[in-house]
Amino acid sequence: MKRRDLEHLIRAAGDIADDHEIVVIGSQAILGSWPDAPEDLLASVEADLFPKNHPERSDLIDGTIGEASPFHATFGYYGQGVDRATATLPSGWESRLVAVRNDNTRGVTGWCLEPHDLLISKYVAGREKDRVFTAAAARTGRLSEATLLERLAETDLSDEHRRRIAATIRRDFGTANSG
Repeated sequence: MKRRDLEHLIRAAGDIADDHEIVVIGSQAILGSWPDAPEDLLASVEADLFPKNHPERSDLIDGTIGEASPFHATFGYYGQGVDRATATLPSGWESRLVAVRNDNTRGVTGWCLEPHDLLISKYVAGREKDRVFTAAAARTGRLSEATLLERLAETDLSDEHRRRIAATIRRDFGTANSG
């Protein structure tokens, strides 16, 4: 997915849900902060999103521009209508959302997760595709290990889960043997 594709999804989701604000919480939220994100962070053909003011309309998005829809067949990417609770995020994430609004979104604002918050959600999910994504993001040099560890401390998790994720973050940043 490219930034213009995400903008198209934001516009379409806003029209479908009749909401001028769409929150993007999946991996492609990286395009909000990094429109020029490296290719290895753009492998997904889906954007997980929900209408900010009408989250109950996520199903409309999923049914209209979701996987296997005519939209997906036409454009090669799709919008996955999700629930706000789909991602486990650090406290305060909503205050750090990054706005995407331009001519291509036609008045709809896409609110994308800030990259550190996005990575915490991916570390928590811990699927293979998430591990590939977090390792690739760490290699960009655009993220702060310290900020990730701070955000991890602000995330509602068990101590054991938090310890495992902290070890993974340190490994991704090449500091596995320190602190």
